Amino acid sequence: MSDILFIKTSSLGDVIHHMPAVTEARRQRPDARLSWVVEEDFAPLVRLHPLVDAVIPVASRRWRKAPFAPGTWREIGAFARALRARRYDLVIDTQGLFRSAVIARLARGERHGYGPGSARESAASRLYDVRHRVERGLHAVARNRLLTALALGYAPQGPDDFGLDRARLAAPAGERYALLLHATARPEKEWPEARWIGLGTALAARGFEVVLPWGTESERGRSERI
Repeated sequence: MSDILFIKTSSLGDVIHHMPAVTEARRQRPDARLSWVVEEDFAPLVRLHPLVDAVIPVASRRWRKAPFAPGTWREIGAFARALRARRYDLVIDTQGLFRSAVIARLARGERHGYGPGSARESAASRLYDVRHRVERGLHAVARNRLLTALALGYAPQGPDDFGLDRARLAAPAGERYALLLHATARPEKEWPEARWIGLGTALAARGFEVVLPWGTESERGRSERI
């Protein structure tokens, strides 16, 4: 049995885009043990994936807000111990950022990641043991699947399968609903609220129940305004 650690910490869309790679890895390596390092806010979502054996939460976003607090360093130490508690056969960083590569470097195992021309931050590639060339122009799901396939030695096959157990997902009572994911970690990526309102109104007119999820108080306020 091989022991594989994935690193894809954030954000929400990136985490979701990584799920087909995990699903395919399990199908190609049915006896493997799959672990995933993810930002603590998204750990509950990753736990919904039935093929993930272990979730290792990291609180880097929260730590950056109080880098010199004693509690921060205690938590970093606890995270490092949890990360290094096992030796992995493969450590695969599909994030491609310097901070995710540092986590990969901290883990025990052969580290795979994007090469200099493929990583989102080229400095990240210096921290990997094995570097793979993956076209940057590919969709994120395809990039994740291809990097994982190259690391594990197979060719991606079939459609994207996010692997989530729908029975465990809370859904509105109505048969037809539209989930509007309006939140983003980067303000410059926000779609104007007026556009969301227009879209929601059009969907409601067609018989859809409109659902607006939120995670923070600011996102809650935005949901209520929309």
